[in-house]
Amino acid sequence: MSATEPRTTLATVAASAGVSVATVSKVLNGRRDVAPATRARVQEMLRAHDYGSRLRTIERHPTIELTFRGTIGAYSSEIVQGVAAAAAELGVAVTIGVKPVDQRPSAKGEANTWARNLAVNGRSAVIAVTDELGQDEMTALARLRLPLVVIDPMNIPSRDIVSVGSTNFRGGQSAARHLVDLGHQRIAYLGGRAAAECSRARLAGFRSELERAGVSLPEDYVRSMEDFHYQDGLDGAPRMLSLLRRPTAIFAASDELARGVIEAARSVGLSVPDDLSVVGFDDTEIARIASPPLTTVRQPLQEMGAVALRTALRLVAGEKIDANHVELATELVVRASTAAAP
Repeated sequence: MSATEPRTTLATVAASAGVSVATVSKVLNGRRDVAPATRARVQEMLRAHDYGSRLRTIERHPTIELTFRGTIGAYSSEIVQGVAAAAAELGVAVTIGVKPVDQRPSAKGEANTWARNLAVNGRSAVIAVTDELGQDEMTALARLRLPLVVIDPMNIPSRDIVSVGSTNFRGGQSAARHLVDLGHQRIAYLGGRAAAECSRARLAGFRSELERAGVSLPEDYVRSMEDFHYQDGLDGAPRMLSLLRRPTAIFAASDELARGVIEAARSVGLSVPDDLSVVGFDDTEIARIASPPLTTVRQPLQEMGAVALRTALRLVAGEKIDANHVELATELVVRASTAAAP
């Protein structure tokens, strides 16, 4: 192979033979649990690609594709950090692919091309972050035996999709409990995309804890925005803050939303936390450097990234996993953006 030719990898051979990377690995290691016809096809592709002495090295160093939609912000950076740390520990290469935020799921032909490009360029598996992969994309990955793991899925994953998330419902409960314990009775909720599974779970947990405490949640105290970004918080909070019975506390479904709420409060002369307590969700760098530092529900994003990477590697190796969906525990982190009800 010349220096200008693309590097042949284990996934390249697997894609050419129409089998999983794990099957190629079994053939290379002389395992007996491979059908004779499949073994012959894999061996033919190994010869065709002149795999030679590179085989063992590539097996030990798979490459995982980490894909995002939209920009890589504070939330995504935490996940990248977790994936990168686990990859360094395990000797794994990670590449990052970013799709435009307005790009819809690929058509069948585009999905096949996307998946095949991943395979021929040596990707062993795909980790998608809150990504709405279309059915064609998931089918294309499955056809090429490229394992898929989704982090913090936007929709309830099917039984066929392996995913890693957090205890969003309990996180919503802990935010409500903290504010009720501070004496707040007028508590509002500002969420991101209403259809997102994490939004529904956080609101459901928040609502259930308020009901348990005997605190009402009026309709005009609940609002969902298009996304979880700072601008959504900046745009969504003023309507709540202008109510005749203005809330004394707001639970925002992300740190970025919460930061937008704080700025919106300042713009109308309200002090946080003296006039308004604010709780976020995620515990990103934004929460730690906000003014005041943000009380938030910690979603273990770095740990979620590490678990997703290790799960992807187990799937590449053909191992059986214990459960298709794993949830890591959330935890309330109290800082200076919350105080006793005024």
